[in-house]
Amino acid sequence: MQSLDNALKYAERGFSVIPCGSDKKPLVKWEPYQKRKSTKEEIFEWWTKHPKASIAIITGHVSDVSVIDIDEPSGIDAVSQYLPSCRVPTAKTPGGGLHLYFKTPQRPLPNNSRLIPGCDFRGEGGYIIAPPSVNAEGKAYEWLPGLSIDDIETPPLPEPYILFINSFKHGLYRGDEVKNEVMTSNRLQVTSSDFKQGTRDERLFSIANALIKGGMKEENALQVLELFALKCCDPPFPLNEAKEKIESAFKRFDKRKWNISEEVRDFVVTSSDFFLTSDCFNRLQVTSREEKKAVVLELLRLHDKGVIERGKGRNGCYRRIENQCTPIDLEVADDTPLEVRYPFGEERLIKTLPKHIVIIAGGTNSGKTAYALNMARLNMDRWKVHCFSSEMSASELKDRVKKFGMPLNEWRKVRFIERSDKFSDVVVSTDLNIIDYMEVSGGIGHEFYRIGEDITAIHNKLTTGIAIICLQKNPNQDLARGGLGSIEKSRLYISMDSGKAKITKGKIWKDPKVNPHKMELSFKLVDGCRFILEADWSKPVDTPSLYHETPTQYKFGRKKLGKGDLCKDFERRFGDTG
Repeated sequence: MQSLDNALKYAERGFSVIPCGSDKKPLVKWEPYQKRKSTKEEIFEWWTKHPKASIAIITGHVSDVSVIDIDEPSGIDAVSQYLPSCRVPTAKTPGGGLHLYFKTPQRPLPNNSRLIPGCDFRGEGGYIIAPPSVNAEGKAYEWLPGLSIDDIETPPLPEPYILFINSFKHGLYRGDEVKNEVMTSNRLQVTSSDFKQGTRDERLFSIANALIKGGMKEENALQVLELFALKCCDPPFPLNEAKEKIESAFKRFDKRKWNISEEVRDFVVTSSDFFLTSDCFNRLQVTSREEKKAVVLELLRLHDKGVIERGKGRNGCYRRIENQCTPIDLEVADDTPLEVRYPFGEERLIKTLPKHIVIIAGGTNSGKTAYALNMARLNMDRWKVHCFSSEMSASELKDRVKKFGMPLNEWRKVRFIERSDKFSDVVVSTDLNIIDYMEVSGGIGHEFYRIGEDITAIHNKLTTGIAIICLQKNPNQDLARGGLGSIEKSRLYISMDSGKAKITKGKIWKDPKVNPHKMELSFKLVDGCRFILEADWSKPVDTPSLYHETPTQYKFGRKKLGKGDLCKDFERRFGDTG
């Protein structure tokens, strides 16, 4: 009984749920559940009787959830100006609409319909059909990948949206029309604290600006603003100053028409990826038909001039053409290898140069963090080391480094930072950066291809420094999540499983006769910090020979090193191996 299981899960999250038919109508008297949550016993009884019932979540304070229901394409543009850029739990409806889930504000808002074109709102006294319910045609409500309430936090309902709804929910905003009954009514429900002395100037100008941008005539806009000035402001706002707000908004709007082309060009110049025409509307806060037309025309002009190009397969999608190139001067290029020590002695096999990316792809409990900490320990005396940790708390990190047996103050040479995304913003271009570990950033769902984009961004940030990046991978696979995107920018790529490491990619060989590609090594990990080498880097027996064949001269042939040789090298790195 999948519907029953999902209804119980929603209830466990604190939602008040009721069963609905495929026509969205409640199958029980649902008014009591606007004030109290449905119990597990009630839910079990309902879905036992109606096993295929849809799951409805009561919105408002009882579930601490409010939902913006966008059921027309125009609604996305219309509502986006009141929503800041943030990730919101989002469900797709069978009809192609969207449900955006927010926390209920302290003063819950009632339901409204089409107050914002193409959008409804489900707040106090409402309910919403939740995934994975199906409609009468058998089509399901679905969470967008990575945007379910299990994936991300439900953010508060944005203040601009609350202010707009509070200001206009009684019919004030109707284009050129202002109803007489509104102008004479004392029922306007706007929080007075929004219009107290000190904030009322800003609030009134915001309202004036919204009215003008929405196309309301000056005389009608002045009537509305006077209503706010007299009824909402504490103390009442002078009417002559209210008129000045309207006039100022009109002047700003007229001036804006002349600057729209310049603002579009500024937007394009600062964009670094594909963008939609609607993104430009939102950034520039254009809402009127005339402004949007001016934006579209300027984008077309920029396209004709070769400044931007169209995105393939999507209307209204563009990308700035980046045709500026940095020349490479071979005479001044520094090809001196950097002095870097690696936990498994990789510097004996490969050379490390400025801007190099090293990837450590490991499964769970494979030793990625131990590798990262040993990398920091081995290089803290010759590099400025920045170690970015995405999962360890300060206490856990302290416990881990204490196991190295070094004085704790020695670790002051390493700058430890708690960080889980956007590493390109914080890596230091000239230093040794260690990232443990890089997760998927941003976007919808498990978009592992973004790992490649994030690694490229770090590579572009580096100048004379390097980055060691730990990534998650599935057991017994060489490549991390992100596939080929995770390996493209790397110059050394090590795949780790429990007790085994493999060089999946090694580009700059220390000795041109010794190819480290596919070399393997086995180890034991002690106390989560010390590696004990069991077999040094060597090619598997069935690997074709592409490197020097004299193991007496090189330690990296098919002949394994003796235990005594292994211990000497590892005692130098890790102390007494026991």
